Amino acid sequence: MGILSKVSSKKLQTEREAMDSRKQVVSVRLRAADLAKVKEIARRVRVRESDVYRFALRSTLDRLAPIYDPDMRGNQLLPIFIDLCLELASYFELDAERLDALINGDLDDGERRLERDDIRLLSMLGTSEQYAYVKFCELSKKPVETTGLSSMVMNYLREKYAWASPEPQLVEES
Repeated sequence: MGILSKVSSKKLQTEREAMDSRKQVVSVRLRAADLAKVKEIARRVRVRESDVYRFALRSTLDRLAPIYDPDMRGNQLLPIFIDLCLELASYFELDAERLDALINGDLDDGERRLERDDIRLLSMLGTSEQYAYVKFCELSKKPVETTGLSSMVMNYLREKYAWASPEPQLVEES
């Protein structure tokens, strides 16, 4: 019975590995309006609807790549949250606690960790702009206009954590 068990286990493992390497069918519930948009895009681009779904999924996964990279933590994740904070926080209903776990996780490096107040501020941008305004005024210690609050918060975080978009470097040919 031990030999049969080992053979069955090995066969099952091989089947799982083969399944993981193949494409899989996935069922997703979508709103009627979203389905209509996909159909229209496919019609205008003259591709199959499945091509539109694959494109949307791949492009979103590319944008979210830092989140599924296990080595990215703390201020290394700041660029994605600066670019996508409002979308991520509101769509996934990320509160400060969940954002802290996602951004800082078990990070011990104090220089790379985002402060709790800054994470709370990020989470507020997706929900209560009035409360975010009050908190931002408190953190920035300077007068703030209510218009364009989210971009001001993002600039504040960029400056505080010394993150900037990398400038393209021109290489001179010899």
